[in-house]
Amino acid sequence: MRKKVLTSTCFDEEEFYLDEFHEKTLLFAIRSADQIPDPDILVGMEVFETLLRNETRVLLLIETDNETGPPHRFIALHKQLARIAKMPNASPLVFSVDEPVDQICARIWGVLRETRLCVGLWPSDARISMACCVQQIAVGLQIYKLVHVDPLGGLVQDGKPLSFLNSMSLQELLRPGKAEEMGLGERRSVLQSIHDALQGGVTSVSMCPLAGVGRELFTYEGHGTMFTRGDYCRVEKLGIDDFHEVEKLLQRAEGAGYLKPRTPEETTLLLLHGYGARLGPADMEPAGFCALLPYGEDNAAEIVGLFTITRYLGEGVGGTLVEAMLREGERKKLAYIFACTIQESAQRLFTRHGFRRVDPEAVAATKWKNYDLERRKQVAVYRRDLILQ
Repeated sequence: MRKKVLTSTCFDEEEFYLDEFHEKTLLFAIRSADQIPDPDILVGMEVFETLLRNETRVLLLIETDNETGPPHRFIALHKQLARIAKMPNASPLVFSVDEPVDQICARIWGVLRETRLCVGLWPSDARISMACCVQQIAVGLQIYKLVHVDPLGGLVQDGKPLSFLNSMSLQELLRPGKAEEMGLGERRSVLQSIHDALQGGVTSVSMCPLAGVGRELFTYEGHGTMFTRGDYCRVEKLGIDDFHEVEKLLQRAEGAGYLKPRTPEETTLLLLHGYGARLGPADMEPAGFCALLPYGEDNAAEIVGLFTITRYLGEGVGGTLVEAMLREGERKKLAYIFACTIQESAQRLFTRHGFRRVDPEAVAATKWKNYDLERRKQVAVYRRDLILQ
């Protein structure tokens, strides 16, 4: 039976991500290992243990100094993790710059064939950078997720963290002089290797400090920068296997004040008529959600529960969901679609997509049955008429 272990720093979304990572392979590239403080190593250790108990394959590639040898703390870490992976006598792999990438990948698989843990050591003074080696391994093995553990953490622009970049945005950042203009010149080689990994088929890459790796992997906000090769947003109708995941998203959005509180019955109705947006592959985390609730007596529908995960704000997810609902309304030959909101950003979004503000009486009367009178005074109602075919 599959077991799940929550870390002591319990994240509300952790169970969902453990589901996503179950029986997948995650590669962690740990640079400047000798400079990482002991408390940060303990945090990383907890995350690695959680993944191993989740039956996730964990591949650690650690940069080492030839003069001082492998950091003793990581050797101790390897021994402890190896016990969890039920290979207490396993030794780290020592890679050579002269080894062909196929041979390196074969050696890694030789370990992961028997266990869920593999630790490899890469010399810091090698003529091929660790970032380049990691990229070749990630592409050679088609790793599900690559995590660059960097003491500097994720990318920052004008003092604001960049939590998400798709492949198109990353390519723009790699234009001559652009990274330098943003103060990221010293990280150009790593960024280039991330771009190459995505182009080579890796699903997603994260860059974060070791102390933040749990928040990066197990929360919607993250704690660094995540890169994906998907430069498109796909909207699909929810299925029953999505309900647990999305219900937690709705509860979180309600708790943060983005959505109004709903009863379990109301939430179920949203799920039954819900749509999820994802950036990249189908098994990636959701980027946003909305429901299209029908009002049959008016031949109309309402966009309800529209929200975007914090990490993907500004990526056009909300607009893509609205456009998808309009297409669905046209497919169903609805007379109109409407939406009610108290958030100014949502009001601007609906206006951009052709909705006009109307009086509450201009939409389905059933909407206001048993509706809170005080909230009704606050909400702005938007409507878009559809052209019937």
